[in-house]
Amino acid sequence: MEIAIFKHYWLDTWVLANVIQLATQDFCIRYLDHSNDPCGRLFDQMTMAARSVPANIAEGSSRHSTSRETEMKLVDVARASLAELSNDYINWLLRYESTPWSTKTPEYNAINSIQLDRPTYKEDVLHLSSIHILAQKHKFDAWLNSGDSLTAANCLIILCNRLIMMLRRQIEHLLETFKEEGGFTEALTAERLSFRQQQSIQANAPACPLCGKPMLKRMAKKGINSGKEFWSCSGYPACNGTLNIL
Repeated sequence: MEIAIFKHYWLDTWVLANVIQLATQDFCIRYLDHSNDPCGRLFDQMTMAARSVPANIAEGSSRHSTSRETEMKLVDVARASLAELSNDYINWLLRYESTPWSTKTPEYNAINSIQLDRPTYKEDVLHLSSIHILAQKHKFDAWLNSGDSLTAANCLIILCNRLIMMLRRQIEHLLETFKEEGGFTEALTAERLSFRQQQSIQANAPACPLCGKPMLKRMAKKGINSGKEFWSCSGYPACNGTLNIL
């Protein structure tokens, strides 16, 4: 039961999103004050953008069985929030006449090489997943807790960009699955058509004169026959066979 409810807890994207949210909250508490954020707007903007990421991943996962389209849209919202958050950290560096680390620097490669552990919890998910998230966050403590805001910002830029790439791959996978399997709406249409085909067979409906499939009763919606019932091939739109109802 827990696995069905908390499916997103096994997603690496959701775990890393929580790491970024916790680290962003720490960053804002440590380094934002009245001198550099007098109205508190940057604090609100950064913490809300960071919150949006795991929240939309979780909500998207919860819609997996009912709307693949909604799931992809919510994951894309999470990706957009990350891009916004990453830009805030880049702006922080620029304010102090600094720039993001080059991909050739030892610091960049050290952070980029750290891999997340795979979740191993099978039950007591809320408790064990929280332990797991904190353990993954501690892997980056050397930079996040260095006491230097520029180091912490650089670390978070790397993590944001990594998660953006992970979410892009997740969206691509969801899109491919949608192409092959369709979504909830398509499944409902297939079930309804199958049910109507069974009804037609049981009611001795005529076979399509073109392809031989059982026919379904439909009602014309426009034209001179609007409102009148007719027999239509159950294979429509692949087959356009019709018969008048005597």
